[in-house]
Amino acid sequence: MVMSRDQNAGRIHSVRIDNSTFERVDSIAEEIKSRLRSGNACYHSVQNLLSSRLLSKNLKIKTYRTIILPVVLYGRETWSLTLREERKLSMFENMVMRRIFGPRRDEVTGEWMRLHNEELNDLCSSPNIVRVIKSRRMRWTWHVARMGEERGCIGS
Repeated sequence: MVMSRDQNAGRIHSVRIDNSTFERVDSIAEEIKSRLRSGNACYHSVQNLLSSRLLSKNLKIKTYRTIILPVVLYGRETWSLTLREERKLSMFENMVMRRIFGPRRDEVTGEWMRLHNEELNDLCSSPNIVRVIKSRRMRWTWHVARMGEERGCIGS
């Protein structure tokens, strides 16, 4: 594997594995923004379900995992995330989780308070969105690595 770098910025421009060269794509941030916009639209379409008191929290989390998350994660196998993009994805997920779990009442003061990120992570037993992306990317990488020379994953 050979990687070339831009001398000015120190950023990786391409990766060459055997005879295949993969160029660095600058539009990943735009793709993630687009996915988040689509996920936000999907979230707003099921917002009433997620805030309903008639449904259990487990059913609401399953709704998020089966309806909203696939919209956001479409094409995520090729994403190379920066910390800023990871934060945006986590912020989106925390927004949905806050809708699902609602506010909590402080036992001392009796005031309603928003759940903190750590509390959301404790309440939700499933892995967060960034871990899901990284694990699925690793699974896809392993799948591509097992492919033979005669069967490429990108059309030439």
